[in-house]
Parts: sequence; C-alpha cells; structure tokens
Amino acid sequence: MPPLETAPAHPLSVTGALSATAARARNCVFFFDFDGTLAPIGYDPDEVQPVPGVLDAIADLATRVRRVTLVSARPVDFLRSRFPGIPLTLHGLYGLESQYKPGETVTYPPALPWADVVASLARRAKRELPRDVLVEYKRLSVALHYRSAPDLRDTVHAWAQEQAQRHGLREQEGRMVIELKPSVQRDKGSVVAEEIEGFSCAWYFGDDLGDLTAFRVLAARQAANPNFLGIRVAVGNPETGAEVAAAADLHLDGPAAVPPFLAEVALSLPRLASLPRSWTLGRATDQEP
Repeated sequence: MPPLETAPAHPLSVTGALSATAARARNCVFFFDFDGTLAPIGYDPDEVQPVPGVLDAIADLATRVRRVTLVSARPVDFLRSRFPGIPLTLHGLYGLESQYKPGETVTYPPALPWADVVASLARRAKRELPRDVLVEYKRLSVALHYRSAPDLRDTVHAWAQEQAQRHGLREQEGRMVIELKPSVQRDKGSVVAEEIEGFSCAWYFGDDLGDLTAFRVLAARQAANPNFLGIRVAVGNPETGAEVAAAADLHLDGPAAVPPFLAEVALSLPRLASLPRSWTLGRATDQEP
C-alpha cells in the first residue's frame, strides 16, 4: 500500500474510511483533480499524461461506486482525451464546462459573455509577456505558466493582476501558473456542492490551492449531516501543498501513489451489479443510505 497517513486534525483510520465507504458504495461519488493528482505537473501542459495505472484504476473504481467525477482546470475535451471510454462525469475549467454524457459538453451560461475578452487577452499575453511564459488559451480562461522560468513569477503576476482589474476577471493561482477566468461564482467547491446532492458519501483527491474549496464543501456537508461521509485526500505537492495537506483527512505521497491506493480501495468495494440511473443534469435524484 502506498504511503498514507491520517491528518492529526481529522482523526480517521484508512480502514474505518473504507469500511464506511463500502456501506455507502451504491450512493458514493469519487472526485479527482487531474494535474498533480492523477498526472504529474509538466512544463508543457499539452504533453501531460496520467501516471501509469491510473486509467485501469479509475475504470475499475467506476464499477464499484455510483459515480466517478473529474474536476479540473483543464478543458473537458482534454480530460476526455486522457480517459477514453471510461464512464466519467467531467467538469473542466473549474466547472465552466461540464460533460455528463460523451460528446455533450455544457457551458456554464454566465461565463459565455466572457469568451471574446478571454480570447483577446490570450493574444495580448503572447505579445506582451516574455517568451519563456507559456500562454495556455482554454476558450473561457487563459493560464500563464512560468515553470520554465520561475524568476518571472512577479512579472507574470503583476501583468495578470493588471488585466484582471482592467477587465473584471478573477485570478486563480496554481503551481507556477496563474489563470485569468470570468468573474462568475463558479469553482471546484460549487461543482462539488451540486454533485453531492442526493449522495451520502464523497471522496475528493486534490493537490493544489484550487482544491481547497472542494475540501471545505465536504467538511461543511459532514458537519451539517453526520450521516454524510466526506473524505478529503491530499496528494503530495512540495510547492503549494502545505495548506491542502493541513485540510485533508488522508495523505498520499504524489500522483504515482494514487493507482496503488485505489487498488487497495477496490479490495473493500465489491463490483456493483447495477447502479441507480435516475439523474437530473447529471446529479442523483434518488437517495440510498
């Protein structure tokens, strides 16, 4: 089993978490971030692939719990390309894009008016920022990566802050990246809050600051409903992970530790012969204990 420990602030044994999950498997959802959680952080985001074993582990997990969902800063099309043929719910761009059925991507309506602003900003970033800054245009957001030149951090952040103030955009900081996105109330936490309606169990695996809102939602739901099981798993991140680790119930050393841990999870969760399929906009509409 991969290195895993319990956060002192949230006493919970792995055995206890898995036992409680097994009792709720037919009504449990597993959420995963992508970069830094299921895949390593790379210099070129287009070249990043899931770590070995992740696809098989995720595909197997999808036969043992009610739903498996990816919640990422990546576009939905990118996520689908990395997990072909696996029955997943996908939320891309922090929930600005969602896909509940293959080939049917839904855009969060309040974000649509920002598309032209973001496209123009991406073009400006390529003209005005140093060449070592990688500009990743994602239709409804633009990410400015400075991993190949960490000394440019202040330059990139100052430019992003100026543009955010000028155009009314929001800034989302990550691991040697800052992202500019529409100023709408949509993030990983709001996505998770919607998805867990009708569920009695949820796990969230994340590594970075953008995952904290999802952690907080699970904590709040569990505090409000003692029968709800919310498990927050921090995947090791030496750059910005201290705050994430402090908020987690369980810890994994890094993305490579996720597949063997999910294999351990699978041992406690038998495959489900059938799953309830009553959904409204991809959310469960019937409840089971």
